[in-house]
Amino acid sequence: MDKVKVGIIGCGNISKAYLNNCTKYNNLQVVACADLDLTRAQERAAEYGIPIACSPEDLLANKEIEIVINLTIPKAHAQVCLQALEAGKHVYTEKPFTVTREEGLSILELARERGLLVASAPETFMGGGIQTCRKLIDEGWIGTPVAASAFMMGGGHEGWHPDPEFYYEVGGGPMYDMGPYYLTALVTLLGPIQRVTGSTRISYPERTIRSEKKLGKKITVETPTHVTGILEFASGAVGTIITSFDVFGGHRLPNIEIYGSLGTLSVPDPNTFGGPVLLRRFNEQEWRQIPLTHGYTDNNRGIGVMDMAYAIRNNRTHRAHGDMAYHVLEAMHAFHDSSAEGRHYMMKSTCERPEAMPIQSLHAGLER
Repeated sequence: MDKVKVGIIGCGNISKAYLNNCTKYNNLQVVACADLDLTRAQERAAEYGIPIACSPEDLLANKEIEIVINLTIPKAHAQVCLQALEAGKHVYTEKPFTVTREEGLSILELARERGLLVASAPETFMGGGIQTCRKLIDEGWIGTPVAASAFMMGGGHEGWHPDPEFYYEVGGGPMYDMGPYYLTALVTLLGPIQRVTGSTRISYPERTIRSEKKLGKKITVETPTHVTGILEFASGAVGTIITSFDVFGGHRLPNIEIYGSLGTLSVPDPNTFGGPVLLRRFNEQEWRQIPLTHGYTDNNRGIGVMDMAYAIRNNRTHRAHGDMAYHVLEAMHAFHDSSAEGRHYMMKSTCERPEAMPIQSLHAGLER
């Protein structure tokens, strides 16, 4: 098939992972990269052999580009997505989908009006680890899923990230930063969410940057840094989740576990593409590691863009689709709303589980 031409807006840290892969996938051609800081765009272009380094406006005006990969900071996601759609381009954005639900809905509406595709990270659910878990669940290895647990807990980003401020602004925090990985994995495995209950807090109103670039700078925290929640899925399963930037001494809790009528499944870190996948059935005394049934087990950021390109050329639904991204966005807000208002939150959106990846996950396999 003809390669789909791609442009990247936002040349920060995460752009390297996307460029490493998108310049190698056989159905993509990265033709331009852009940033408000033109020097940074030029550095990325030189590093990866991209022919054009330019401003975001010039990239959007480039008629060759079919997909815009939006790697800007969260509060700019909506503006860039809307501009890309207005320019007649499909758009793939980094997580979170947007900062507000209203922004997310406006993007979906404009995409439908223009007949364009919208997708969002994370795409890690397409990797061999979570796809193996999905296969085991779909084939009944743990029986009927009854419950799930998910934990993402650490000490925040100020100790290592060169520019950590936005993680503590509105639209940041552990749920908006890391929740997309965990919730997308849970929706992939268990289906859409029906009701959410949450409890949140800002444990430390001020943070001090400890990384070298801005050592000693103070950050005023604007968003909850510890979020605990309950998820009730339309399938009947009930899940618990904690995301936190307030756990400084480490923990020994699993990333994700799925509990079924016939056994328990230990799901690998949803911020990775590989394993291990562990299974213990009701009549077994020990956990056993399950060989991965699918490919894409390395750092394959950009695979969602590759899948989107196949969808464009083959007129099918892409897996990291906008409806799921919005559903996850609504759920993340729901934890905060529930906590602030002291009530359950009934989800207004729903979505289809993304199509399972083919077992032989070679590039050509995504055409199906």
